[in-house]
Amino acid sequence: MNSPRPLEVKICGLDRPETVAAAAAAGADYAGFVFYARSPRNLSAARAAELTGLVPKRVVRVGLFVDPGDEHIDTVLGAVSLDLLQLHGDETPDRVGEIRERTRLPVMKVISVAGAADLDRADDYRGIADRFLFDTKPPADMTDALPGGNALRFDWRLVSERRIDTPWMLAGGLTDQNVARAVQISGAGAVDVSSGVEDRPGVKNVDKIQRFIGAVRSVPINARTMK
Repeated sequence: MNSPRPLEVKICGLDRPETVAAAAAAGADYAGFVFYARSPRNLSAARAAELTGLVPKRVVRVGLFVDPGDEHIDTVLGAVSLDLLQLHGDETPDRVGEIRERTRLPVMKVISVAGAADLDRADDYRGIADRFLFDTKPPADMTDALPGGNALRFDWRLVSERRIDTPWMLAGGLTDQNVARAVQISGAGAVDVSSGVEDRPGVKNVDKIQRFIGAVRSVPINARTMK
């Protein structure tokens, strides 16, 4: 049986030089930048170009999109160097494949989870998406809900009960206080945080970023479920 790899951590929704620097210095593996107009973390292509230029080469630069059109993707990629595209909307498997082929970039498809049946959707993207991100599906009655970044979590046991061959990340309501438990229960090999390192939506806190990454790094490598 292979030994588990070290946990990976993604800080999403970065929007200032100091938070990009804090994430990189603390050892983030992925830096996420949002290109979705409804999000308080939304960036223009010009602003994102400045920020991604501050990211060390060892850190994967991720662009988050929600049901993007080709023109929007082209505008962003014309200015911003990205390594991975995160699709956080209702993109069909065909659309994910189109974007992947068109951009020649790997794609991470987000699967929104409220119950066990939601995980079945991942099967439709097998062999198409390069990674999955399992995030919390917002309640239907939630006012002004975003596709992600709502500080809500789902039952982590749902993921642990599935055999998932595609690499995946866990997101949704994670903080420095609960990330170790989330990893232990879910078996995640990578975690993603946005609201959990903010003072308010869209305002990242340098200290919280450092504490979150520190909490991830302190999780014993053998503490999570073997997949």
